[in-house]
Amino acid sequence: MLEPENRKILHRSTRSVYLHSTPAQLFKRLRRDQSRPLLQCDDPLKKLEDLYVERDPLYREVAHLVVQTGEQSISSLVDLIVIELERLGSSSPSQ
Repeated sequence: MLEPENRKILHRSTRSVYLHSTPAQLFKRLRRDQSRPLLQCDDPLKKLEDLYVERDPLYREVAHLVVQTGEQSISSLVDLIVIELERLGSSSPSQ
Protein backbone atom coordinates (compact mmCIF):
# COMPACT_ATOMS: atom_id res chain seq x y z
CA MET A 1 0.00 0.00 0.00
CA LEU A 2 2.97 2.30 0.43
CA GLU A 3 3.90 2.31 -3.25
CA PRO A 4 1.94 4.91 -5.26
CA GLU A 5 1.60 2.58 -8.24
CA ASN A 6 0.05 -0.13 -6.03
CA ARG A 7 -2.53 2.38 -4.79
CA LYS A 8 -3.38 3.39 -8.35
CA ILE A 9 -3.85 -0.24 -9.37
CA LEU A 10 -5.97 -0.96 -6.31
CA HIS A 11 -8.19 2.06 -6.95
CA ARG A 12 -8.59 1.22 -10.65
CA SER A 13 -9.27 -2.49 -10.29
CA THR A 14 -11.49 -2.75 -7.20
CA ARG A 15 -14.22 -1.08 -5.24
CA SER A 16 -12.61 -0.39 -1.90
CA VAL A 17 -14.22 0.73 1.32
CA TYR A 18 -12.23 2.42 4.06
CA LEU A 19 -13.74 1.66 7.45
CA HIS A 20 -12.57 4.77 9.24
CA SER A 21 -12.04 4.88 12.99
CA THR A 22 -10.15 7.31 15.14
CA PRO A 23 -7.08 6.12 17.04
CA ALA A 24 -9.04 6.51 20.30
CA GLN A 25 -11.87 4.30 19.00
CA LEU A 26 -9.38 1.69 17.83
CA PHE A 27 -7.57 1.77 21.15
CA LYS A 28 -10.85 1.22 22.98
CA ARG A 29 -11.59 -1.83 20.79
CA LEU A 30 -8.08 -3.28 20.72
CA ARG A 31 -6.51 -2.45 24.08
CA ARG A 32 -6.74 -6.04 25.33
CA ASP A 33 -6.00 -7.74 22.01
CA GLN A 34 -2.73 -9.61 22.37
CA SER A 35 -2.67 -10.73 18.73
CA ARG A 36 -1.61 -7.31 17.37
CA PRO A 37 2.21 -7.23 17.39
CA LEU A 38 2.42 -3.53 16.54
CA LEU A 39 0.43 -2.70 19.66
CA GLN A 40 2.61 -4.70 22.02
CA CYS A 41 4.55 -1.62 23.07
CA ASP A 42 4.77 0.86 25.95
CA ASP A 43 2.22 3.28 24.47
CA PRO A 44 -0.22 1.54 22.10
CA LEU A 45 -2.44 4.63 21.78
CA LYS A 46 0.54 6.66 20.57
CA LYS A 47 1.39 3.88 18.13
CA LEU A 48 -2.18 3.96 16.77
CA GLU A 49 -1.98 7.74 16.44
CA ASP A 50 1.30 7.49 14.54
CA LEU A 51 -0.08 4.79 12.23
CA TYR A 52 -3.18 6.88 11.62
CA VAL A 53 -1.15 9.90 10.53
CA GLU A 54 0.82 7.71 8.13
CA ARG A 55 -1.98 5.52 6.77
CA ASP A 56 -5.17 7.59 6.74
CA PRO A 57 -4.21 9.63 3.64
CA LEU A 58 -3.19 6.45 1.80
CA TYR A 59 -6.45 4.66 2.62
CA ARG A 60 -8.45 7.70 1.54
CA GLU A 61 -6.56 7.86 -1.75
CA VAL A 62 -7.54 4.30 -2.61
CA ALA A 63 -11.07 4.25 -1.21
CA HIS A 64 -14.16 4.71 -3.31
CA LEU A 65 -16.14 4.97 -0.13
CA VAL A 66 -15.17 6.10 3.37
CA VAL A 67 -17.48 4.91 6.15
CA GLN A 68 -17.17 6.17 9.70
CA THR A 69 -17.32 3.29 12.15
CA GLY A 70 -18.04 3.64 15.79
CA GLU A 71 -21.10 2.86 17.80
CA GLN A 72 -23.33 1.32 15.11
CA SER A 73 -23.95 -2.41 14.97
CA ILE A 74 -22.17 -4.56 12.42
CA SER A 75 -25.45 -5.20 10.59
CA SER A 76 -26.14 -1.44 10.37
CA LEU A 77 -22.64 -0.88 9.07
CA VAL A 78 -23.04 -3.59 6.43
CA ASP A 79 -26.42 -2.17 5.37
CA LEU A 80 -24.89 1.29 4.99
CA ILE A 81 -21.99 -0.06 2.91
CA VAL A 82 -24.33 -1.99 0.61
CA ILE A 83 -26.54 1.07 0.09
CA GLU A 84 -23.57 3.32 -0.63
CA LEU A 85 -21.96 0.84 -3.01
CA GLU A 86 -25.26 0.50 -4.85
CA ARG A 87 -25.42 4.30 -5.05
CA LEU A 88 -21.95 4.31 -6.61
CA GLY A 89 -23.30 2.00 -9.28
CA SER A 90 -22.42 -1.41 -10.59
CA SER A 91 -19.93 -0.21 -13.19
CA SER A 92 -16.40 -1.42 -12.82
CA PRO A 93 -14.01 0.92 -10.97
CA SER A 94 -12.03 1.66 -14.14
CA GLN A 95 -15.10 3.03 -15.97
